[in-house]
Amino acid sequence: MTSKERMLRALAREKPDRLPATVHQWQRYHLDSYLDGATELEAFAMFGLDAAVTHSQDMGQYWNAAAEFRKFSAPEWRDEAEVLSADPDRRVVRHVITTPGGALTYATEGDRMTTWVSDHLIKRDDDIRLIERFMPVPKLDVDRAKRAYDEVGDRGILRGFVWGDQGGCWQHAACLIDTQALILKTFDDPAWVHELLRVLLEKKLRFVQSMKGARFDIVETGGGASSSTLISPAIHEKFCLPYDRKLHDALHDAGFKVVYHTCGGTKGIEELIVRNGCDASETLAPPSIGGNQEPWEFKDKIAGRLALIGGLDQYNVLTRGTADDIRRKVRGLFEKVGPDGGYILSCCDHFFETPPASLRAYAAAALECLY
Repeated sequence: MTSKERMLRALAREKPDRLPATVHQWQRYHLDSYLDGATELEAFAMFGLDAAVTHSQDMGQYWNAAAEFRKFSAPEWRDEAEVLSADPDRRVVRHVITTPGGALTYATEGDRMTTWVSDHLIKRDDDIRLIERFMPVPKLDVDRAKRAYDEVGDRGILRGFVWGDQGGCWQHAACLIDTQALILKTFDDPAWVHELLRVLLEKKLRFVQSMKGARFDIVETGGGASSSTLISPAIHEKFCLPYDRKLHDALHDAGFKVVYHTCGGTKGIEELIVRNGCDASETLAPPSIGGNQEPWEFKDKIAGRLALIGGLDQYNVLTRGTADDIRRKVRGLFEKVGPDGGYILSCCDHFFETPPASLRAYAAAALECLY
């Protein structure tokens, strides 16, 4: 069975030949620092892991350090990025967006590993009017996406993404306004929050229309800000579920399966995740890495209604653990989460300082987990 067949079988909630094993996105820092600058596909092949490559190029996310932001400008939305510090250990970029209705500003900072928002775009309630009227929505380059799909081939799956700083509407909103301020707004001015989410949803639905004809094995939505480690189940039900459901319905209509990303915070929202219409849930982060329940606890609650991706603590086990620690954890996850199929073992999130020997131990352990 090829890696693609193995992973698609799991996404269909069936049993493949053995436990599929992958990582949640290779990071450029790790590829350059530990793997001599290998590509993602080369890295998967290097360790014998099942490939899962995310195609999110050309969507203008703030966290993409190589993004050409002027490329996403329009006559009524001119994004001028000023590099205040090019130091790779402390990048600072300030953005000024000019629109016919006024200017917006935001700033990001970063290091060799990641990027974060240091000054949010939305500073006044009326700023959402500028976003609604003038923020452009790019179209997916379908031909480029097709080439990416062909390049992955039988080596694994190609994951898609929805336009915006993050896939889900709530998570995208949490990139535009301080997350704590957004949460407080759900109590102080819920109508404003719904209006912001509606604006973002309408733009994402326009992007989904442009995805038709592309070939993605699964498309990621959601995001860590929608998890129950950050917001309550009540907020999730009111401000995430309705928008997630509409987005997922549109993706299904376009012919794509959906994986809903929560970074592990799933306790109390298990049924809401099922109700949003996704096909798979990730990343099953255990309490040891910031989640709020064990992967097998979530698995028991959703009772085979979703495929599952994730579960492996990428820091305490994969990076810091011994080969025996890794082998025991992989076997334990296989026996507790994967015995009925429908499960792709993966790191719960990004890793940066993981020794190659640990990745080899991880892949070897997964090879032993036969159905």
